Amino acid sequence: MAQPPNATSEATETNVNEPLKAVSINTGELRYNIPLKFRKMENLHIVFWLFKDLSWCLSFKWLAGIMIVPTLLISIIIAWNTRHFVSELCHNLAITIWIMANSYWMITEFLHVDDKIIFGTITYKSLAIVPFVIGILILAYFYVYWKPRNAKEGI
Repeated sequence: MAQPPNATSEATETNVNEPLKAVSINTGELRYNIPLKFRKMENLHIVFWLFKDLSWCLSFKWLAGIMIVPTLLISIIIAWNTRHFVSELCHNLAITIWIMANSYWMITEFLHVDDKIIFGTITYKSLAIVPFVIGILILAYFYVYWKPRNAKEGI
């Protein structure tokens, strides 16, 4: 089935080497154009992420640990590829930091140190709050500061 002309993403073989970009179509509306190779990478990233978390739930420590690498690496590549769009960069950085926090938390559980006290009532698992908060702050910057000041850009 063909996508309507105002679809939010376009995936064709002809644009596989083009960078990510916002393009204006006949209606004057902006459209975020994603080359097929980036869309495939994003989809593969989701597969790796799900395998990592499923392995964590099933206590397959070795597989969960191995899956951190491709999940995090692809997340970093996606963030780098979208660095020219503040909206995409902020969201992709938040995702990358989320994966880091999530992976750290998983490792502390696997090593049975998640509930060990470091200082006062702070445990090793509690330290995962730091990157989670950093991700929220990045998104807060985008929604509270950047987006209102750049509303005309539309992306």
